[in-house]
Amino acid sequence: MAASLSLMLLVLAACSSNGNNGVSSESASPVAGASSTPSSSPEASEPEAGPKKEISISAFDRGLVPTEEGNYEDNRWTKWINENSPATVKWIPVDRGQAQQKLSTLIASGSAPDLIWEYDRNYIAQLANQGAIQPIDAYIEKYSTTLKKYLQDHPELKPAMTINGKMYAVTSKRSIETIANNGMWIRQDWLDKLQLKAPTTIEELIEVAKKFKDEDPDGNGEDDTVPIVFNGNAVQVMRAFFFTNEYQWYLEDGQLKYGRTLDRYKDALAFHKSLFDQDLIDKEYITDSNFQRARQLWTTGKAGIYFANWSMDNEIRDLKTNVPTAKLAPLESVASQYGKNGLYQELASNVLIAFNSDMPEDKIETAVKFLDWMLETGWYSMKFGEKDVHYKLVNDEVPQRLDADKYRAEVAYANEYAILSQWDTKAEWIPLMAAQDELSQEIALSKAEALTVALKNEYRRDIAFSPDLPEVSQLIATFAPISTQIEVKVVTGGKSMTPEAGMEQIRNEWKRLGGENVEKLAQEWYEKNKEFLTVSSE
Repeated sequence: MAASLSLMLLVLAACSSNGNNGVSSESASPVAGASSTPSSSPEASEPEAGPKKEISISAFDRGLVPTEEGNYEDNRWTKWINENSPATVKWIPVDRGQAQQKLSTLIASGSAPDLIWEYDRNYIAQLANQGAIQPIDAYIEKYSTTLKKYLQDHPELKPAMTINGKMYAVTSKRSIETIANNGMWIRQDWLDKLQLKAPTTIEELIEVAKKFKDEDPDGNGEDDTVPIVFNGNAVQVMRAFFFTNEYQWYLEDGQLKYGRTLDRYKDALAFHKSLFDQDLIDKEYITDSNFQRARQLWTTGKAGIYFANWSMDNEIRDLKTNVPTAKLAPLESVASQYGKNGLYQELASNVLIAFNSDMPEDKIETAVKFLDWMLETGWYSMKFGEKDVHYKLVNDEVPQRLDADKYRAEVAYANEYAILSQWDTKAEWIPLMAAQDELSQEIALSKAEALTVALKNEYRRDIAFSPDLPEVSQLIATFAPISTQIEVKVVTGGKSMTPEAGMEQIRNEWKRLGGENVEKLAQEWYEKNKEFLTVSSE
């Protein structure tokens, strides 16, 4: 069981690691607002005359493509991209939970795609330091129009793209609904039935969870409810209560310290352990690597609290279909002894798109022109579908979904291909954008409230991104699985390993692997670069 949980926590860590640039889990809902609405229906763009060069691009496989639509390599939208863009694109899917491992394997074998993207800036920096990707400043200047101007207009994105003084990736600005990432949901009808209030502290959260476990909130007379379930964001949600994240660096009295070595991290482990020991989380999550069991428990009405994303369209819709009387409420972050931290939030930059170092210049030119096209017009259809089929415009700027089920089946997965976007939203647009049937409007109103709740409290992030030194990346790559194994023993081992003993082992491993020297290098890096490390989502 410990080995299985170790693998599970590695998957959770991969989902929660973002190197201060976001993994995230990223919101799947295409709720946003364009600075200018491009011509966006699939028939609107004209392909360039003559043969087009082929480029390959990575894509996260989230298992969202319905069988009748095809797969991530071949579906209606990959065909549309090839018909309308200046390139023929071969998409290379990598499993979302193991994306970095898969990409690294492809790179090592010489079969990596031409364009490689990730949310994790640390990973992109690692590839740069390994020589797997190449600087692209000169190519953007030489071949780009739209993207070049866009980056000039958004200088706040430059630090995320710059590694060792050179541009190694391009990105676009996140919309507000993707700045917000994590979310917690609670069954309001269960609270009402048991005459409970929404928890505001970790102690109250535990007490509510106990009531959900013991007092039959679904009223079926059986002991079959699970207080808390979660998706891949669970680690971020729980750690944030204690103002820490295992993959972030923090300024402690002016000194950079790694999140996994802090006293606060011990308290985060103790909280996780208490949930496990008291059966307040589903213990079968150990083998639930794709979180389908957790999702099933939630959508069938057996779970009371969901550590997940603020935007949960499908999960809410399926729950309401199965349990029409269910009432949901977004749950604000709860306070620990350190105060109230915000739920995890991303920085301004979205995915970071890097160029394989093996790409010849003619392919690079094609890739740059493809990115120009995607940023200028292509992204819109990837997010909203075909005009008058999947959406209509309201107030000349807000795309309103026509049929939620049709969008879910035919468009939702295409978000994966919109690697650059100019969309930005307002919370009040969410009900306008949703389909107008009663259920879709109920979900939209819940989401609008959830977005406000997710951004209500500031999330602690002391520096904009982590040190991009090879020594740091190498140490963390070695340290992460070792510390995860220790954390498994703490969480599942009962009295065999206390959080205090676990932290002692974690710190000993950090020191053994050269952590003290890496901290010194990281501090030197910080002093040299601090003017570029201001946290901003503007």
